[in-house]
Amino acid sequence: MGTPQRIWFPYASYHITARGNHRNNIFRDEEDFQIYLKIIEGTFEYYDYQYELICYCLMTNHIHFMVKTKEKHISFFMRRVNGIYARYFNNKYNYIGHLFQERYYSELIENDAQALEISRYIHLNPVKAKMVQCAEEYKWSSYSMLIGKKKEKLIKSDRILSYFIQSRKRELYRMYVESAIR
Repeated sequence: MGTPQRIWFPYASYHITARGNHRNNIFRDEEDFQIYLKIIEGTFEYYDYQYELICYCLMTNHIHFMVKTKEKHISFFMRRVNGIYARYFNNKYNYIGHLFQERYYSELIENDAQALEISRYIHLNPVKAKMVQCAEEYKWSSYSMLIGKKKEKLIKSDRILSYFIQSRKRELYRMYVESAIR
């Protein structure tokens, strides 16, 4: 019996996660994180920008994305990103076997409240894992870009920041995210 097809709609947003096999680390050093982000960037170009990355967090043993699709199924994006990265990882570390546990998980984001909550969840992942005290300290997340501490790269922050008063959008987003850890 085959794996069931994922529910997918064009021009929809999804929360995507993928975990290392046996919860093993999929990123072992800084270069690994950088390579993964470069693969994402190359995948955008390869598929003629059929996808937009709204926010992300790369943890040591799993990843979180919020991605908006256009007319191409999200499976193409994930297959390319994780496939290229797995080959890189296997070559670098002489690793044999599956790097990722099962296939990726995807959740359709159905409304604005859910989009905001998922973005907060993604950005607070390193805080809840006790890797950092505050989300902006974590280097492999888009949070610092959304709050204006780093130059924006790869992401389309307007998808999340549009929910806030434009003159204070970054400050209000920060308050929204940090309200969950007080």
